[in-house]
Amino acid sequence: MLFNRGPKAIEQAKGISAEVSMTSTETAWTSLTERVAELEALGGVIQLLEWDQQTMMPSGGGPQRGTQMSTISGLMHDRLSAPEVGEWLSTLEDVDDPIQSAAVRNIRRDHDRAVKVPTRLVADLARASNDGFAAWMAAREANDFEPFHDALATLVRLRREEIAALGPAAHPYDNLLDQYDPGTTTAQLVPMFDRLRTELSQFLAEVGDNPGPSTVAGAWDIDGQKQMSNRVIDAMGFRLTDGRLDASEHPFTVGMGTGDVRLTTHLYEDDLLGGLTGTIHEAGHGMYEQGLPSRHAGTGIAVAAGMGLHESQSRFWENVIGRSMAFFEWLVPILEEQWPGSTHTASDWFGHANRVERSFIRVQADEATYNLHIIIRFELELKLLSGELSIADLPEAWNASYADLLGITPSTPNEGVLQDVHWSNGLFGYFPAYTIGNLYSSSFRYQMEADLPDMWTAVARGEFEAILDWMRTRVHDVGHLMDGPEIFRAAVGERDPVADLMRHLRGRQGALYGL
Repeated sequence: MLFNRGPKAIEQAKGISAEVSMTSTETAWTSLTERVAELEALGGVIQLLEWDQQTMMPSGGGPQRGTQMSTISGLMHDRLSAPEVGEWLSTLEDVDDPIQSAAVRNIRRDHDRAVKVPTRLVADLARASNDGFAAWMAAREANDFEPFHDALATLVRLRREEIAALGPAAHPYDNLLDQYDPGTTTAQLVPMFDRLRTELSQFLAEVGDNPGPSTVAGAWDIDGQKQMSNRVIDAMGFRLTDGRLDASEHPFTVGMGTGDVRLTTHLYEDDLLGGLTGTIHEAGHGMYEQGLPSRHAGTGIAVAAGMGLHESQSRFWENVIGRSMAFFEWLVPILEEQWPGSTHTASDWFGHANRVERSFIRVQADEATYNLHIIIRFELELKLLSGELSIADLPEAWNASYADLLGITPSTPNEGVLQDVHWSNGLFGYFPAYTIGNLYSSSFRYQMEADLPDMWTAVARGEFEAILDWMRTRVHDVGHLMDGPEIFRAAVGERDPVADLMRHLRGRQGALYGL
């Protein structure tokens, strides 16, 4: 039966419809943010368990830790993939509010991924990552790849299964890359890495056998280095009241919210700069975590907008600032205070920090060769995941890649295929973030110099507030309102990051080698 409604009745019906729609939208938003807040809390527990695993946990705790992490990961997956989350997202699909719109985009991406990947696989990956780390540590201790072989094979198999579950993509690797750098694709990375390979190889050829600056040798007690490290990162802006610095085999950072950010580092008695640069690197990560917009907690926005952007923060502080002449002009008096009788000048340290050397260890590599280390890992990951390269052949393929690209061959697994923790945790797709971060950080440098004309004189005085404020405004406080590439473009405009990186290298290392 059709009722003939008059104008007044129609308007009343519209008002009721709008009210119902608004109530429905508000209810969906409230429900969604409550669920995301719950997931963020559980994610913080996972982070805390991982921090403990690599810093404080006794060796016998591995099996229980695997069960704990697998259980929580499975619970998070179930809560994220639940049908009601999809219903809330559908209700909010056309919201006009920019905060809600960004939140829906981010959560939709994670929800859709979770729906496609079965809970069993998520739990298996969490358990395999725990086992993989233990196997990697045992292999490191034995300096032998064999104890790690089976664990790595399991992780590769599970990641292949995950790629298949996620379905067709422009490139299978995109399904992993999207976890760490949404907005970046394999199709973008391949030509960029090819260009870097060419330009960096040319730069190294120009450096050739030119005499470079001397190394700084000595011994610096670990306790003194700890005191100095805390002093340096505190001055840069890492809030030690909301964080801490501990030791681990491989430096890393975890954030359980802006008020609890934990850094680890690895200090060396005979290599002060090797430890300090790692500490500054992690502090860069930590300052990003502390600067995220906590007012948006529970929305999927108060998080980093990709690991490439995250690495840009660590690499900026480690390299652009931490290897500059201005930084050493500030640091030398601190070193003399910590170790009376020190005679090394700022120029000595600057030269030492910017030597160009073909070396085996990525985390200790100079800026000119660092990205070649990443290119090697990226290419090996593609081959492992496609099945072109077997696990058994990985150590030999690793050594062959180093011989080809850097002209050196590792003599032991620890200085070769076992040096990085990432694969033991199943972090396939992460390594490109380091090069993305290096590219971003170089462009940040030149844009910052234009915006802050007295930037380097401030660094020489140990005044880092303006630099941190620049990053806070353009990167940290944006959270994940946009994906990393968009945030980068908004901060620097249409700069060419590869050209900026090469300009940075030629202006610093190149000058030291007479180029």
